[in-house]
Amino acid sequence: MLACFLIKPGVIELREIPKPEPAEGEILLKIEAALTCGTDLKAFSRGHFLIPMPGPFGHEFSGTVAEVGKGVKKFKAGDAVMAVHTAPCHNCKYCAVKAFNLCENLFNTKVLGAYAEYILLPKHVVKQNVFFKPYGLPFDKAAMLEPLACVVHGINKLPLKNNKALIIGAGPIGLLHLLLLKLRGAKVLITGLEHDRLDLAYQMGADMITPPSDLLKAIEGFSDGIGVDFVFECTGQVEVWERSINYLRRGGTVILFGGCKKDTIVTYDTYKLHYDEMTLKGAFHFNPSDVRIAYELLRDGLDVSPLISGRLSLKDVTVAFEKLSRGEGLKYAIIP
Repeated sequence: MLACFLIKPGVIELREIPKPEPAEGEILLKIEAALTCGTDLKAFSRGHFLIPMPGPFGHEFSGTVAEVGKGVKKFKAGDAVMAVHTAPCHNCKYCAVKAFNLCENLFNTKVLGAYAEYILLPKHVVKQNVFFKPYGLPFDKAAMLEPLACVVHGINKLPLKNNKALIIGAGPIGLLHLLLLKLRGAKVLITGLEHDRLDLAYQMGADMITPPSDLLKAIEGFSDGIGVDFVFECTGQVEVWERSINYLRRGGTVILFGGCKKDTIVTYDTYKLHYDEMTLKGAFHFNPSDVRIAYELLRDGLDVSPLISGRLSLKDVTVAFEKLSRGEGLKYAIIP
């Protein structure tokens, strides 16, 4: 089978490797569509601690069951499915307190290698995070399950209806936040550097768009002068993390979704945090319950098609990431 390997930043090789055989409880999936993502772009551009190099590349996918291992009863060859690349172990101390997204074994057992003809799904993923793909849902949209689950995790328990939210960053994750925030009844202001992405955000339902240069003025009018209820930071830039509390009303909450480089440090005004009773909340990965909610959203028609900028073959995975590095497009579907 053909599979893409990330050798080092900027270098992807398409290799011929043996097709794996599913063991007990496992599924061999024929990839029908895989999506590029921001984490993969970081790995391609500068490396990423969660993506070993050299190694198989890609983790957002959907496909058709090719083979099943002994003991798999729910799925059979020919089933169209959608899945994510991790699942908790249910044996560690974090799983014991139901912090499944922080499972100690989560990333030791993750599945990479979606930019390939086939991918092997381990037993714990098959058991928890594989779903039948609805007939009318295209494979490329079904592959949006993983990033959508991450966004669901960060917003799921927030009181959003009739509240005002600012999204910082109009990339794929910012736009997924936009879709869900509007669905939950929030009024949304979004800011970003690229005018075409802001225009797309407006078409997708944003109540207001603005470049960063006009952000403070926009917030003044958008929030009646007191600041927004929620800020969703989707850039992963230290200076943006630090500025984010300046856009909140007293008692507001910042959701820190965008991951900064490892070992970076941010500094906040302690007076403002304490006396304005602000909340800073990290948002990382997802629980199985978030995956199910994301599945139901896609099943019920959440329109993620504006985020897919084009379709490319396995031999053009490098082309896709070069385009993304230049700011061209949002997400590309890789079709083996």
